[in-house]
Amino acid sequence: MMAAGRAFVVLIVLCSLPVQPLQACATKKRLVPAMFVFGDSLVDVGNNNHLPSVNNSCKANYPPYGVDYPGHSPTGRFSNGHNLADQLAQQLGFDESPPPFLSLKNAMARRFSRLTSTGGINFASGGSGLLNTTGGSKVCGGQVVSMAEQVGNFKSLVRAWASKKPKRKHRAAAVADLISNSLVFISVGSNDLFEYSDLLADPNHDPNVTRNDAAFLQGLVHLYAAYVKDLYAAGATKFSVVSPSLIGCCPSQRKIANESNDMDVSGCFSTANSLSMQLYPMINSMLQNLSEKELPGMKYSLGDATGMARYILGQTPPNSNFTTTDRPCCGSKDYGDTGCNTSVPLCGYRKSFFFWDRYHPTEAASAITATELFSGNETYVHPVNVQQLVASRP
Repeated sequence: MMAAGRAFVVLIVLCSLPVQPLQACATKKRLVPAMFVFGDSLVDVGNNNHLPSVNNSCKANYPPYGVDYPGHSPTGRFSNGHNLADQLAQQLGFDESPPPFLSLKNAMARRFSRLTSTGGINFASGGSGLLNTTGGSKVCGGQVVSMAEQVGNFKSLVRAWASKKPKRKHRAAAVADLISNSLVFISVGSNDLFEYSDLLADPNHDPNVTRNDAAFLQGLVHLYAAYVKDLYAAGATKFSVVSPSLIGCCPSQRKIANESNDMDVSGCFSTANSLSMQLYPMINSMLQNLSEKELPGMKYSLGDATGMARYILGQTPPNSNFTTTDRPCCGSKDYGDTGCNTSVPLCGYRKSFFFWDRYHPTEAASAITATELFSGNETYVHPVNVQQLVASRP
């Protein structure tokens, strides 16, 4: 995917749990009134389909994407089937992720009363990042929906819902109650790391661009905190956050590692993985500080995607569910260089592959991750899992 650049999202991984259809684990009763999703291609369910200036490198609305999705058709999910947003939603009692914001084309479709049927809204946009410049025209042909714009869209909707006449006061109270009891799910940051590390690895990059990892990561965390504060100000109190994974281990970055001679013992891109490992504790500290000192009543669950990745990549069959963790199911050669489309080979047994394309996990991989986020222990989810988070009182 990324024909013009390399800015997408690899994803998180796990583990020793058996792969099973997630619907079998899903709770029939909804555990939250709604779910609001923000972030990148890990959780985008079709918003980029509605961006005409964005090219196919940042879209997934063509075969073989969706080959294992109900109906066997592409939907805009960067997966062979359901993605992480769908699978966490299923754990919460929904059929799948709430619909993409950009598919709700008018005020009627975005009415507050419809949330009971849609189960929330998904604002995520593939290719986006914490920085407004991430996922821009050099990578995607046109600008994707930045995290700032996603949060702005949510805030605008909440204001519209709360101010609508008649019975404005009663409606405002109902909106506040729903938002505070709902789950905000965020997966963002990987694309910022992709673009930064790719730039440094390019031998032809601008010599005036100097490397300062600490300043770069601190800038990302500062923006992340600002977005969480904005969502909190709009009424959100329960946040499920997934940190960027070991992005240097996805097939696209393994190629860079090989070409730049910046490879670790697993064949992954060392610079990119170093950024991921530095960022996780910074996000953890940021969320803890906001929860304990700045935002009364804010609660969170943080998934350690780097820890999950280290575990799965260190396993071999029969201790691992995946026989192939370094090559994509869909794509040519070892790194899936030409992207995922109908002209390239497709693996026969997708449940044995961790990577669907050169950036994204298979449905089987993200299903295990969703289970860990929902009900895992503190090894990879801190300070509580999502099941415990949504059960807490706002």
